[in-house]
Amino acid sequence: MERKKLGLIINPIAGLGGSVGLKGTDGVSEEAIHRGAIPRAEERTQRALTELLANKNQVIVYTGPGSLGGRIAKQMGFPYVVDGALSDGHTTGKTTQDLVRWLQQQDVDLVLFAGGDGTARDIYAAAKASTVFLGIPAGVKIHSPVYAVNPSAAGALANLYLTGKVTKTSEQEVVDIDENQYRHDIINTKLYGYLTIPKEHAYTQNRKCASPPSEATAMETIAARVVDDMEPDTYYLIGAGTTTRAIMQELELAYTLIGVDIVCNKKLVAKDVYGKQIMQYIRGKKAKLVVTITGGQGFLFGRGNQQLTPEVIKKVGKDNLIILATKDKLFQLRGQPLLVDTGNAELDQKLSGFYRIICSYYETAVGKVATN
Repeated sequence: MERKKLGLIINPIAGLGGSVGLKGTDGVSEEAIHRGAIPRAEERTQRALTELLANKNQVIVYTGPGSLGGRIAKQMGFPYVVDGALSDGHTTGKTTQDLVRWLQQQDVDLVLFAGGDGTARDIYAAAKASTVFLGIPAGVKIHSPVYAVNPSAAGALANLYLTGKVTKTSEQEVVDIDENQYRHDIINTKLYGYLTIPKEHAYTQNRKCASPPSEATAMETIAARVVDDMEPDTYYLIGAGTTTRAIMQELELAYTLIGVDIVCNKKLVAKDVYGKQIMQYIRGKKAKLVVTITGGQGFLFGRGNQQLTPEVIKKVGKDNLIILATKDKLFQLRGQPLLVDTGNAELDQKLSGFYRIICSYYETAVGKVATN
C-alpha cells in the first residue's frame, strides 16, 4: 500500500505570550521568554501525533527542519522528509508560507499545523484551495474554526482522514484580531479567508461569537449575584471576558477586559496578572476562580485565558470554579458540552464532570465539561 503523505508545520513560538499575560505572541516573543514562558507547540504536536502512532508505517511525514517539525517526527519514529531549503532557528510568517508551498509541491494528503490564528493567516496566504489542512491548537487566540478542539482531537481526526474513515471536507473561516489593539482591550476581528479541513464536527471547534450589546442586562444580573455571594477574606480571580467584567463594573473597580484581576473583600488586589504572579497572591489563601464560556465555542480554559495556567487552576481546585454564562450564550452551544484545553491532559480529565452555571440572579443551569 502506498503511504499517505502527511504535511506537518509547527510554529515554535506559538502560544508563548499566553501564560505570561502578553495576550498574544506577535512581536513580543522575546519579552515572553524573558517573563519565563516555555514553548509548548512541539509538546502539543506530540500529543496530536500520538494518535497516529498505530499507523505510522502507513504514513510519511513531510515537514521543516528541527523545531518546525523534523525534530518531533524523528523522536516519534515517523518516516519523514525535510524541506532542505529551510533552516531551523528564527521563524517568521514567510517561513510558514514557504513551507506550505513546498508541502503542496509534494502533493501531501493533509497538512497538520500547530499554532494560533496568526499561524492560520500565514497558511491561508500560501494555501491552494485543493489542499486539506487541520490546526493543532497551540496559540493564544484561537478563534478560527480550522482548529481541532484540542491536540488529541487533531491527531484523531487526521488519522481518520488519512485512513479513509472520514472523507468529506468543508471550508472553514480563518479569522484573527489585531493583537496591538487586543492588548488595549479592543477586540477587532477580521475574516481573512477560508481553509479546507476534514469534515467531522465532533473533533473541531466552532468560531468564537461575541456577546451582543443586548446581553448587557443579563450580565448585570449575573454580576450582582456573584458580588452578593462573595465570601470574606477570599481571593476571587476574575477571568477574561465581557460577562466577568460586569462583576468589576458592579464593584466599581478598575479592570482589564482580557486579563485576570484579583479581588478580595470587594477591593482590587491586583489587575491584569498572570501565572506566577497569581500564584504569589493566592498561595496559602482561600481562592475562587470566576470564568465565563467562550461564545460559540464553549471553552472554559485554553482560548485566550492562558494566564490561568494549570498550576493556578490546580491550586484553586474544581470545587472553587464559578462559571458564568447568559442564557443566550448557553443556547448558542445547542447542547454541546463545555470544553477545556489547559495544556495539561491529566488536568483536563480531572476537570471533566458537571458544573452549576450562573445565568441570571435567580437562575442556574447545569453544564457538563467533556474531554475527547
